[in-house]
Amino acid sequence: MSKIQMTTPLVEMDGDEMTRVLWKMIKEELLLPFIDLKTEYYDLGLKHRDETDDQVTIDAAEATKKYKVAVKCATITPNQARMEEYSLKNMYKSPNGTIRALLDGTVFRTPIVVKGIEPCVRNWKKPITLARHAYGDVYKNTEMFIDKPGKVELVYTGEDGTEKRELVHQFQGKGVVGGMHNLETSIESFARSCFNYALSLKQDVWFGAKDTISKTYDGYFKKVFEEVYENEYKEKFQEAGITYFYSLIDDIVARVMKAEGGFIWACKNYDGDVMSDMVSSAFGSLAMMTSVLVSPKGYFEYEAAHGTVQRHYYRHLKGEETSTNSVATIFAWSGALRKRGELDGNQELMSFADKLEKATLSVIESGKMTKDLALITTLENPVVLNSQEFIGEIRKALEA
Repeated sequence: MSKIQMTTPLVEMDGDEMTRVLWKMIKEELLLPFIDLKTEYYDLGLKHRDETDDQVTIDAAEATKKYKVAVKCATITPNQARMEEYSLKNMYKSPNGTIRALLDGTVFRTPIVVKGIEPCVRNWKKPITLARHAYGDVYKNTEMFIDKPGKVELVYTGEDGTEKRELVHQFQGKGVVGGMHNLETSIESFARSCFNYALSLKQDVWFGAKDTISKTYDGYFKKVFEEVYENEYKEKFQEAGITYFYSLIDDIVARVMKAEGGFIWACKNYDGDVMSDMVSSAFGSLAMMTSVLVSPKGYFEYEAAHGTVQRHYYRHLKGEETSTNSVATIFAWSGALRKRGELDGNQELMSFADKLEKATLSVIESGKMTKDLALITTLENPVVLNSQEFIGEIRKALEA
């Protein structure tokens, strides 16, 4: 059969460990037999990032600005143990964090709902989309170890020489201190990304922060969201029949647990990091979660919402069989291909993306799945497949 043609490439960012192995399998079994795949390839594997002093990550983000659509494999953010394991020159920052900052995007994560994998929270009937702010807070903080008594101050020096000072703490002994920041432009982009995405999905937006305690920092998030909504989106939301509301983060968490889903939950950077794992785990598995970085400038980067599956990779290196869930990585590819098709007016490519997702879910619903899903499924007598077999079954379903 003739392959589906692509007119514009998408940016392909390869990654690390077991997800890199799955990445190759997915391309060979589920994409290349059906699509004349055009990508601009960047190797974001840790070794290559080290060889290029992480320039490859910046290059990949710049290419995404050019082509507007990217798909990314999971990557390692090195700690001290990883530095020693890979003999790295530096403890490089998170590639995701670097890309988010360069694209000025918001990360939207949505559970992949499939028959037989039921949410832990019984009243959750529809997916909850987690919108995570992608700049600042603890991810760009400055830290200091305090080794003796003394005072720590926040000092701002204006370009005109004016100065502001706030006492952080008068230390009587050892301790630690950190300084965080955010930008009005980034918060505005976050708000617009959330509101635009809500309009595209016709879903309400819930936003929570802690302005009762963090009156200036979190209070500014609340203020910016309100202003952007009132000035730019209120009428559009009313026409679409959707709403926006703000509450304290603890109140939002309580509401989320009692809701049935079907809305966008906007979170500050760290809240989004934590709550997206909570939502995905409660819906079934981190490997059953889509993730897309959306920039208000029209850039889209799709990825899996989980890590590199290190434990399975070490087993794979020993020649042992693994049963690694590839669903989120498959959906990263389908999401990117659908968006590429949408921007290019390529209906065939969009249709293929839909079929790839349906084929993946149909395999699980037929009772064939990876070990992580077999442990939590409500389907009787599931068949546990290894990593390669699972992708092979999806190919059969796709061909059918």
